[in-house]
Amino acid sequence: MDLNELRQDLALRNKNGLPFLLSGMTVWILATVWFSLPVELELQNIGLFVLSGIMFPLAVGLSSLLKTDWKSEGNPLGSLGLILNVAQFMYFPLVFWAFGVHPETMLLIFAVITGAHLFPYGWVYMTKAYYFLAPAMAIAVTVIGWNGDSSVRWLIPLTMALLLMALNMWLWLDYRKKTGIGLPERKVA
Repeated sequence: MDLNELRQDLALRNKNGLPFLLSGMTVWILATVWFSLPVELELQNIGLFVLSGIMFPLAVGLSSLLKTDWKSEGNPLGSLGLILNVAQFMYFPLVFWAFGVHPETMLLIFAVITGAHLFPYGWVYMTKAYYFLAPAMAIAVTVIGWNGDSSVRWLIPLTMALLLMALNMWLWLDYRKKTGIGLPERKVA
């Protein structure tokens, strides 16, 4: 198989990464609820760490439900997705720094890292959806968080949830296009 065939195989086996993104969207929806509650900032930030802990188990469950092969055994690019995902943890010292020194910025930093780390998946899965929405997430939450108004902190996770919803829909449509599922028959004249 050539490189593009390997990427196409990976995109189809993993359904463009949908199980992990649906899991992420769920985490950000729960974070929206959590950050809208009248809870102290430190507890809100700890809650975000706790919520992020459900991401992987939920993604594995969704992967089973959606019948995806997130391990992609037999495809040498299969481990690339895992490597790219683990790469985001290299930025987590910033999150921990914010938690300790500037706790009011932790949510924003966490959201920017989450959105930005999705960008290379555009190449992996051969879809423009990641190329457009990963930077949109990083920029949108930065704009929202710029003023530092703590009364609207819940807008950051809400924005992430909504943009992840848009990304999931786009990726599902892209997957359907790649497989030909649900596309109208073309009449040959």
